[in-house]
Amino acid sequence: MKKLMERIIAGLSEAPADNRFILGIVGFPAAGKSTLAEGLVAALNECLPVSGKAQILPMDGYHLPNATLDELGLRELKGIPDTFDPIGFVDLLKRVKQMPDQVLHAPAFDRSIDGSIEDAIRIGTDVKVVVAEGNYLLLENGDWAGVSELLNDSWFLDASLETIRPRLIERHIAGGRTRQEAIAKVESTDLPNALLIGKSRARARALVTAVDNKDTAGESFEYQICSQIQL
Repeated sequence: MKKLMERIIAGLSEAPADNRFILGIVGFPAAGKSTLAEGLVAALNECLPVSGKAQILPMDGYHLPNATLDELGLRELKGIPDTFDPIGFVDLLKRVKQMPDQVLHAPAFDRSIDGSIEDAIRIGTDVKVVVAEGNYLLLENGDWAGVSELLNDSWFLDASLETIRPRLIERHIAGGRTRQEAIAKVESTDLPNALLIGKSRARARALVTAVDNKDTAGESFEYQICSQIQL
């Protein structure tokens, strides 16, 4: 985690003082993006000044409402790029970057209700680093293409399909699906999505891997940059 923090702090020192610094963390579903983002923000907030805090901004808040997905016939494919609002997400990122003196709000996705809660995330004027995390931040097609232009840095959190498949199945079971339904959802939506996301891997400015460290206290991870393009 130390080298990841050093990379952000170095990038922050080179970024315009009148803009927020936006890091994009991309990866397969269930690769551990949220875990990495949360750990990174917590670590940054221990060392950054009070006037320059870090904040997580998940892309998942921009899921389209289920009613809209029903109208479009996309409810069963929820999670694919077409079931999100990339225009709204890009608009928010523009305001995050260009309006550091304004308090902004963003929606957050709540798995317990399978929907987004409007204005659940507050981005205060004390926030200097925003860690955006999601599957499609580096896609080049359609309205998603506008995301990468707003990122000061971008990381792809590497993981294998063999690693994410059981995690996804358990995630869907926890959400109320039977095991058979969970497996069907993973095969029909999540794994095809992962293959699409994998095509954006080369556009990330750094490739990050998680190193599994298990001990008697439980499971923890360390992260390392295994390849990168210089900022």
